[in-house]
Amino acid sequence: MRVMARTNAPVSIDSPAVAQAAALGARLRVARQRRRLRLEDMADKTGLSRSTIEAVERGALSTSFGAYLAVLTVLGLSRELDLLADPGLDRDGLALSLSVGDKRVRVSRKAVGNDF
Repeated sequence: MRVMARTNAPVSIDSPAVAQAAALGARLRVARQRRRLRLEDMADKTGLSRSTIEAVERGALSTSFGAYLAVLTVLGLSRELDLLADPGLDRDGLALSLSVGDKRVRVSRKAVGNDF
């Protein structure tokens, strides 16, 4: 699936990410059904259209992030969003920030005496 960025440059989303989005949508559907909410009820509570709720539950990548947030909030599942892209859990980012290769090394200068 290809998604267009604001710069109109195509961004390719790999198939594992597409599968994760679909799985998220399926989990949101189960959460809604366990709370015995109809699609119409969810649409009323979120202020979104029924078709948008259906798109969220399909894991459609073209659906806005705000729609996903609204559904998560109504379902009481938004607390876990704090873990999403948490810098403390970003192992690659931490490794890069701590790598010695990119850091500037300063060599202390010897004290120069003025006795010629």
